[in-house]
Amino acid sequence: MTAEVVLVTGISGSGKSVALHALEDAGYFCVDNLPPELLRDFIRLEHERFTSRVAVAVDVRTAVSLPHLLPLIGDLKREGVNIRAVFLDAATDALVRRFSETRRPHPLSTAQAPGDGSRALIEAIELERALLAGLREVSTVIDTSQLRPAQLRSWMRDLVGANASSLTLVFESFAFKHGVPLDADFVFDVRVLPNPFYIRELRPLTGRDDPVAAYLDAQPEVTEMLSQIESFLRRWLPGFESDQRSYLTVAIGCTGGQHRSVHAAEMLARRFADRNATLVRHRELDTRD
Repeated sequence: MTAEVVLVTGISGSGKSVALHALEDAGYFCVDNLPPELLRDFIRLEHERFTSRVAVAVDVRTAVSLPHLLPLIGDLKREGVNIRAVFLDAATDALVRRFSETRRPHPLSTAQAPGDGSRALIEAIELERALLAGLREVSTVIDTSQLRPAQLRSWMRDLVGANASSLTLVFESFAFKHGVPLDADFVFDVRVLPNPFYIRELRPLTGRDDPVAAYLDAQPEVTEMLSQIESFLRRWLPGFESDQRSYLTVAIGCTGGQHRSVHAAEMLARRFADRNATLVRHRELDTRD
Protein backbone atom coordinates (compact mmCIF):
# COMPACT_ATOMS: atom_id res chain seq x y z
CA MET A 1 0.00 0.00 0.00
CA THR A 2 1.46 3.37 -1.07
CA ALA A 3 1.26 6.12 1.52
CA GLU A 4 -0.55 9.28 0.41
CA VAL A 5 0.55 12.33 2.38
CA VAL A 6 -0.71 15.90 2.15
CA LEU A 7 1.59 18.42 3.82
CA VAL A 8 -0.35 21.59 4.67
CA THR A 9 1.68 24.67 5.45
CA GLY A 10 1.59 28.39 4.82
CA ILE A 11 1.31 31.79 6.41
CA SER A 12 -0.34 32.04 9.83
CA GLY A 13 -3.94 33.16 9.47
CA SER A 14 -4.27 31.85 5.93
CA GLY A 15 -6.65 29.00 6.81
CA LYS A 16 -4.58 25.91 7.68
CA SER A 17 -7.09 24.75 10.29
CA VAL A 18 -9.93 24.98 7.77
CA ALA A 19 -7.88 23.07 5.20
CA LEU A 20 -6.99 20.36 7.69
CA HIS A 21 -10.64 19.93 8.69
CA ALA A 22 -11.56 19.58 5.01
CA LEU A 23 -8.99 16.81 4.63
CA GLU A 24 -10.26 15.11 7.76
CA ASP A 25 -13.77 15.14 6.29
CA ALA A 26 -12.32 13.64 3.10
CA GLY A 27 -11.01 10.63 5.00
CA TYR A 28 -7.46 11.69 5.88
CA PHE A 29 -5.90 11.04 9.29
CA CYS A 30 -4.78 14.53 10.29
CA VAL A 31 -2.15 15.86 12.67
CA ASP A 32 -1.55 19.54 13.37
CA ASN A 33 1.86 21.13 13.97
CA LEU A 34 3.93 17.95 13.76
CA PRO A 35 7.67 18.68 14.13
CA PRO A 36 9.26 17.98 10.72
CA GLU A 37 11.87 15.64 12.22
CA LEU A 38 9.03 13.30 13.24
CA LEU A 39 7.37 13.24 9.81
CA ARG A 40 9.14 10.15 8.46
CA ASP A 41 8.44 8.09 11.60
CA PHE A 42 4.83 9.26 11.63
CA ILE A 43 4.29 8.17 8.02
CA ARG A 44 5.90 4.79 8.70
CA LEU A 45 3.78 4.26 11.81
CA GLU A 46 0.52 5.09 10.05
CA HIS A 47 1.48 2.88 7.11
CA GLU A 48 2.03 -0.02 9.48
CA ARG A 49 -1.45 0.68 10.90
CA PHE A 50 -2.83 0.53 7.33
CA THR A 51 -3.62 4.23 7.29
CA SER A 52 -2.93 5.10 3.66
CA ARG A 53 -4.05 8.75 3.64
CA VAL A 54 -2.56 11.17 6.12
CA ALA A 55 -2.40 14.95 6.30
CA VAL A 56 0.09 16.91 8.36
CA ALA A 57 0.05 20.63 9.11
CA VAL A 58 3.44 22.23 9.62
CA ASP A 59 3.88 25.91 10.36
CA VAL A 60 6.38 28.48 11.50
CA ARG A 61 6.02 27.44 15.15
CA THR A 62 8.54 24.72 14.33
CA ALA A 63 10.82 27.19 12.55
CA VAL A 64 13.98 25.68 14.00
CA SER A 65 13.24 22.45 12.11
CA LEU A 66 12.06 23.97 8.81
CA PRO A 67 15.50 23.80 7.10
CA HIS A 68 15.27 19.99 7.36
CA LEU A 69 11.81 19.84 5.78
CA LEU A 70 12.73 20.69 2.18
CA PRO A 71 15.30 17.89 1.72
CA LEU A 72 12.99 15.52 3.61
CA ILE A 73 10.18 16.11 1.08
CA GLY A 74 12.55 15.20 -1.75
CA ASP A 75 13.76 12.10 0.08
CA LEU A 76 10.24 10.88 0.74
CA LYS A 77 9.27 11.30 -2.91
CA ARG A 78 12.31 9.29 -4.00
CA GLU A 79 11.31 6.58 -1.53
CA GLY A 80 7.93 6.26 -3.23
CA VAL A 81 5.81 8.28 -0.82
CA ASN A 82 3.07 10.17 -2.66
CA ILE A 83 3.53 13.48 -0.85
CA ARG A 84 1.86 16.74 -1.87
CA ALA A 85 2.80 20.04 -0.28
CA VAL A 86 0.04 22.66 -0.20
CA PHE A 87 0.96 26.21 0.82
CA LEU A 88 -1.80 28.58 1.95
CA ASP A 89 -1.10 32.26 1.45
CA ALA A 90 -2.99 35.52 1.74
CA ALA A 91 -2.38 39.21 1.17
CA THR A 92 -0.92 41.04 4.14
CA ASP A 93 -3.94 43.33 4.58
CA ALA A 94 -6.23 40.28 4.71
CA LEU A 95 -4.00 38.66 7.35
CA VAL A 96 -3.92 41.83 9.46
CA ARG A 97 -7.72 42.01 9.31
CA ARG A 98 -8.08 38.35 10.38
CA PHE A 99 -5.72 38.71 13.33
CA SER A 100 -7.56 41.87 14.35
CA GLU A 101 -10.92 40.10 14.20
CA THR A 102 -9.81 37.03 16.15
CA ARG A 103 -7.53 38.96 18.54
CA ARG A 104 -5.06 36.08 18.43
CA PRO A 105 -1.32 36.88 18.52
CA HIS A 106 0.89 36.02 15.58
CA PRO A 107 3.20 33.06 16.37
CA LEU A 108 6.28 35.22 15.72
CA SER A 109 5.09 38.23 17.69
CA THR A 110 6.85 38.92 20.96
CA ALA A 111 5.33 40.48 24.05
CA GLN A 112 3.01 43.35 23.22
CA ALA A 113 5.25 46.25 22.28
CA PRO A 114 4.30 49.91 22.77
CA GLY A 115 3.39 51.86 19.66
CA ASP A 116 1.74 50.69 16.48
CA GLY A 117 0.47 47.13 16.99
CA SER A 118 -0.40 46.77 13.29
CA ARG A 119 3.17 47.60 12.32
CA ALA A 120 4.51 44.92 14.68
CA LEU A 121 2.08 42.41 13.18
CA ILE A 122 3.13 43.28 9.62
CA GLU A 123 6.77 42.80 10.58
CA ALA A 124 5.96 39.36 12.01
CA ILE A 125 4.12 38.43 8.79
CA GLU A 126 7.04 39.60 6.65
CA LEU A 127 9.46 37.57 8.77
CA GLU A 128 7.26 34.51 8.40
CA ARG A 129 7.16 34.95 4.61
CA ALA A 130 10.95 35.01 4.55
CA LEU A 131 11.24 31.88 6.71
CA LEU A 132 8.77 29.92 4.56
CA ALA A 133 9.87 31.19 1.13
CA GLY A 134 11.73 27.99 0.22
CA LEU A 135 8.80 25.79 1.20
CA ARG A 136 6.42 27.94 -0.84
CA GLU A 137 8.54 27.36 -3.95
CA VAL A 138 8.02 23.58 -3.88
CA SER A 139 4.33 23.66 -2.96
CA THR A 140 0.98 24.13 -4.62
CA VAL A 141 -0.10 27.62 -3.52
CA ILE A 142 -3.67 28.60 -2.69
CA ASP A 143 -4.42 32.30 -2.21
CA THR A 144 -7.07 32.53 0.50
CA SER A 145 -7.24 36.34 0.64
CA GLN A 146 -10.85 36.46 -0.56
CA LEU A 147 -11.98 32.90 0.14
CA ARG A 148 -14.72 31.99 2.55
CA PRO A 149 -14.07 28.86 4.67
CA ALA A 150 -16.57 26.82 2.63
CA GLN A 151 -14.81 27.83 -0.58
CA LEU A 152 -11.39 26.85 0.78
CA ARG A 153 -12.76 23.49 1.88
CA SER A 154 -14.09 22.89 -1.63
CA TRP A 155 -10.80 23.86 -3.28
CA MET A 156 -8.86 21.55 -0.95
CA ARG A 157 -11.13 18.62 -1.81
CA ASP A 158 -10.62 19.33 -5.51
CA LEU A 159 -6.84 19.41 -5.10
CA VAL A 160 -6.49 16.12 -3.27
CA GLY A 161 -8.99 14.49 -5.61
CA ALA A 162 -6.86 15.25 -8.68
CA ASN A 163 -4.43 12.70 -10.07
CA ALA A 164 -1.10 13.36 -8.37
CA SER A 165 0.89 11.22 -10.80
CA SER A 166 0.83 13.92 -13.49
CA LEU A 167 0.74 17.69 -13.71
CA THR A 168 -2.68 19.17 -12.93
CA LEU A 169 -3.70 22.37 -14.69
CA VAL A 170 -5.74 24.82 -12.62
CA PHE A 171 -7.60 27.49 -14.61
CA GLU A 172 -8.72 30.31 -12.34
CA SER A 173 -10.82 33.31 -13.34
CA PHE A 174 -10.60 36.52 -11.33
CA ALA A 175 -11.37 40.25 -11.32
CA PHE A 176 -8.43 42.63 -11.62
CA LYS A 177 -10.28 45.13 -9.43
CA HIS A 178 -9.90 42.67 -6.54
CA GLY A 179 -6.24 41.92 -7.20
CA VAL A 180 -4.22 39.23 -8.96
CA PRO A 181 -4.28 35.82 -7.20
CA LEU A 182 -1.12 35.08 -5.25
CA ASP A 183 -1.22 31.46 -6.41
CA ALA A 184 -0.98 32.26 -10.13
CA ASP A 185 1.90 30.78 -12.14
CA PHE A 186 0.72 32.52 -15.32
CA VAL A 187 -1.59 35.55 -15.60
CA PHE A 188 -3.47 36.43 -18.79
CA ASP A 189 -5.43 39.67 -19.15
CA VAL A 190 -8.60 39.37 -21.25
CA ARG A 191 -9.94 42.86 -20.54
CA VAL A 192 -9.15 43.82 -24.14
CA LEU A 193 -11.89 41.47 -25.39
CA PRO A 194 -15.52 42.57 -26.05
CA ASN A 195 -17.39 42.81 -22.76
CA PRO A 196 -20.85 41.19 -22.40
CA PHE A 197 -21.43 43.47 -19.40
CA TYR A 198 -22.45 46.23 -21.80
CA ILE A 199 -25.22 44.12 -23.32
CA ARG A 200 -28.24 44.52 -21.07
CA GLU A 201 -29.62 41.00 -21.38
CA LEU A 202 -26.18 39.45 -20.77
CA ARG A 203 -25.15 41.62 -17.83
CA PRO A 204 -26.79 39.52 -15.06
CA LEU A 205 -25.44 36.27 -16.53
CA THR A 206 -21.95 34.75 -16.25
CA GLY A 207 -19.45 33.17 -18.59
CA ARG A 208 -20.87 29.77 -17.69
CA ASP A 209 -24.24 30.65 -19.26
CA ASP A 210 -24.92 29.67 -22.87
CA PRO A 211 -25.96 33.15 -24.15
CA VAL A 212 -22.72 34.69 -22.88
CA ALA A 213 -20.66 31.81 -24.28
CA ALA A 214 -22.38 32.14 -27.67
CA TYR A 215 -21.73 35.89 -27.76
CA LEU A 216 -18.05 35.51 -26.89
CA ASP A 217 -17.49 32.57 -29.23
CA ALA A 218 -18.77 34.73 -32.08
CA GLN A 219 -16.06 37.35 -31.49
CA PRO A 220 -12.90 36.73 -33.60
CA GLU A 221 -10.69 38.35 -30.94
CA VAL A 222 -11.86 35.83 -28.34
CA THR A 223 -11.10 32.88 -30.59
CA GLU A 224 -7.67 34.28 -31.44
CA MET A 225 -6.66 35.00 -27.84
CA LEU A 226 -7.75 31.60 -26.55
CA SER A 227 -5.86 29.88 -29.36
CA GLN A 228 -2.71 31.85 -28.56
CA ILE A 229 -2.94 31.08 -24.84
CA GLU A 230 -3.47 27.41 -25.66
CA SER A 231 -0.45 27.37 -27.98
CA PHE A 232 1.73 29.02 -25.35
CA LEU A 233 0.75 26.50 -22.68
CA ARG A 234 1.18 23.49 -24.96
CA ARG A 235 4.66 24.73 -25.89
CA TRP A 236 5.85 25.01 -22.28
CA LEU A 237 3.89 22.33 -20.40
CA PRO A 238 6.48 19.61 -21.11
CA GLY A 239 9.09 21.72 -19.37
CA PHE A 240 6.98 22.05 -16.24
CA GLU A 241 6.20 18.33 -16.30
CA SER A 242 9.88 17.44 -16.54
CA ASP A 243 10.49 19.77 -13.57
CA GLN A 244 8.27 17.48 -11.47
CA ARG A 245 5.60 20.10 -10.95
CA SER A 246 2.32 18.77 -9.55
CA TYR A 247 0.13 21.78 -10.28
CA LEU A 248 0.25 24.76 -12.62
CA THR A 249 -2.20 27.60 -12.01
CA VAL A 250 -3.24 29.69 -15.01
CA ALA A 251 -5.09 32.82 -13.86
CA ILE A 252 -7.26 34.67 -16.34
CA GLY A 253 -8.53 38.10 -15.38
CA CYS A 254 -11.09 40.59 -16.60
CA THR A 255 -12.65 43.62 -14.95
CA GLY A 256 -15.36 42.00 -12.85
CA GLY A 257 -14.49 38.31 -13.04
CA GLN A 258 -17.97 37.43 -14.25
CA HIS A 259 -18.05 37.08 -18.04
CA ARG A 260 -14.86 37.04 -20.14
CA SER A 261 -12.41 35.47 -17.70
CA VAL A 262 -14.97 32.85 -16.62
CA HIS A 263 -15.66 31.84 -20.22
CA ALA A 264 -11.93 31.72 -21.04
CA ALA A 265 -11.16 29.51 -18.04
CA GLU A 266 -13.97 27.12 -18.93
CA MET A 267 -12.94 26.90 -22.60
CA LEU A 268 -9.24 26.36 -21.87
CA ALA A 269 -10.02 23.65 -19.33
CA ARG A 270 -12.02 21.81 -21.99
CA ARG A 271 -9.19 22.11 -24.51
CA PHE A 272 -6.68 20.55 -22.12
CA ALA A 273 -8.96 17.94 -20.55
CA ASP A 274 -7.68 15.22 -22.89
CA ARG A 275 -4.05 15.98 -22.03
CA ASN A 276 -3.94 16.83 -18.31
CA ALA A 277 -6.07 16.62 -15.23
CA THR A 278 -7.80 20.01 -15.06
CA LEU A 279 -9.49 22.01 -12.32
CA VAL A 280 -11.54 25.17 -12.82
CA ARG A 281 -11.92 27.89 -10.20
CA HIS A 282 -13.92 31.11 -10.48
CA ARG A 283 -12.73 33.25 -7.61
CA GLU A 284 -15.38 35.94 -7.81
CA LEU A 285 -18.28 33.63 -8.69
CA ASP A 286 -17.35 31.08 -6.01
CA THR A 287 -17.16 33.86 -3.45
CA ARG A 288 -20.59 35.08 -4.50
CA ASP A 289 -22.28 31.64 -4.45
